[in-house]
Amino acid sequence: MSSTESGKHEGFTAEERAAMKDHAQELKKAARRGSRADKAAEALGDVLAKIAEMSDADRVMAERVHAVVTKSAPVLASKLWYGMPAYALDGKVVCFFQSAEKFKARYATLGFSDQAKLDDGTMWASAFALTEVTDAVEERIEALVKQALG
Repeated sequence: MSSTESGKHEGFTAEERAAMKDHAQELKKAARRGSRADKAAEALGDVLAKIAEMSDADRVMAERVHAVVTKSAPVLASKLWYGMPAYALDGKVVCFFQSAEKFKARYATLGFSDQAKLDDGTMWASAFALTEVTDAVEERIEALVKQALG
């Protein structure tokens, strides 16, 4: 959330409001769909369309992340979550890709929800900055996704 230099709260940023609107539309759309197979196919189409809309740098990374996640964890269902590609187990998001462009950030993010079993002692990472997805990064993503599923 944004705030002024004096520390007063100004509310959500335009990007945060847009993400919340995207999420509301996603929920409405999911409630209207037909069969489970139709829902899954439409959700996958929505994710691929969202990835295709991204700027070149984000799109290339999102495509590679999508390929790694769907290959290494076929049990995860693709879906949009706050307007970004996400991957869920039994309807609950386990991991997601967040483009740098959408939130005017310095880097894209691969994030994991509290559903992910990444626990490591009393403190562990749940989001990872991405500036490029190399072969080594793909291997790390695959390992994290597999660990997240326990």
